[in-house]
Amino acid sequence: MANLITTAGADRVVTLDLHSGQIQGFFDIPLDNLYAAPVFTNDIRARYDNVMVVSPDVGGVVRARAIAKRIDADLAIIDKRRERAGVSEVMNIIGEVKGRRCILVDDIVDSAGTLCNAAEALMKAGAVSVSAYVTHGVLSGGAVARVTSSPLEELVVTDSIPATEAVKLAHNIRQITIAPLMAESIQRISEERSVSSLFD
Repeated sequence: MANLITTAGADRVVTLDLHSGQIQGFFDIPLDNLYAAPVFTNDIRARYDNVMVVSPDVGGVVRARAIAKRIDADLAIIDKRRERAGVSEVMNIIGEVKGRRCILVDDIVDSAGTLCNAAEALMKAGAVSVSAYVTHGVLSGGAVARVTSSPLEELVVTDSIPATEAVKLAHNIRQITIAPLMAESIQRISEERSVSSLFD
């Protein structure tokens, strides 16, 4: 894909929350990987207090820690084992979530199985409420129905993927825009100013 984008004539790429940072190495042209963290932290600060940020798996700890640091919140981690593709089983919660408002943070939600299982485990462990902030809301198959019937108070996704009608109608799914973030980064690139300083 990196080669196709370059061959098509692109001389620079701006993207959002790559699943793996190593992907940048496949591009022979400059690539700016933006982060949804500033957009999420502003929204969390405006809506929640007594927050504990939770990583739904060990692989997402760096992402969750970055948001926890920005809002001066504690961090918990869910240790899970995936028996097979598309099926996750929550095994253990690392951190004391009792009496806390838990905010799950991830980069992508597809089937929503992991998020919903995590929300159930956190509520069983005594969390006051569980919300989730996820950059890319793929929400394929029965994901929306799974989210609406789960203990998730709210699933917040960016508009990196257009919302389907089901997503728009879901009572506990909300979409926030990353357009200003993208616009600011594009303007900075055109003016040869720092893009990385957006995330300081």
